[in-house]
Amino acid sequence: MMQQQLQAMLALQDEINTLVNNNWREQNFAWYRAIWIESAELLDHYGWKWWKKQQPDMDQVKLELVDIWHFGLSLELQQGAPEKVATDMAAELAATRPGQGDFREHLEAFTLNTLASRQFDLVGFAQLLADTGMTFDELYRRYVGKNVLNRFRQDNGYQDGSYVKNWDGREDNEHLAELSTALDAASSDYSDQLYRALASRYAESTAALV
Repeated sequence: MMQQQLQAMLALQDEINTLVNNNWREQNFAWYRAIWIESAELLDHYGWKWWKKQQPDMDQVKLELVDIWHFGLSLELQQGAPEKVATDMAAELAATRPGQGDFREHLEAFTLNTLASRQFDLVGFAQLLADTGMTFDELYRRYVGKNVLNRFRQDNGYQDGSYVKNWDGREDNEHLAELSTALDAASSDYSDQLYRALASRYAESTAALV
């Protein structure tokens, strides 16, 4: 199941990257730098300031981990086709044994490894998932949802500014979260179902604005 989910996510990431730039592999984008910046944002949501009381916002922490996963998959895809990469990633994850420790220190180690190698620290990322209690199934559901939303935005004028982000008084990601709970994430066409549901609701909502 994990390998199947990995292959599905890698294929989706390849699609969205190609939608943004058809020759994205040749561009050598600084995916590692994006991971570094997202890690800093994640730490802000978790809390690190000793001079004030802070409560970790775990939902935001998980959202940032999903954003990091997007960039990590992009780095992994530099190694080959989704099918091969999924096999290699599944084997590495199966051999990973997360340990105990401080989440902030684990995040710093993950970020340092990413900056030093300019590659994705998959083992370090697995440790962060374990620290936050996020299962691989939850990562899959959250990733597919965010990927579908990113693709939907691109298809509906996000780059030229014509896309309407708020419908019926709510942001698009709120609509997405509601729709995703009504669908079976185990379905082979889960992402397509979610995209169609989002498109249908968007059409109805924006038509009412005309």
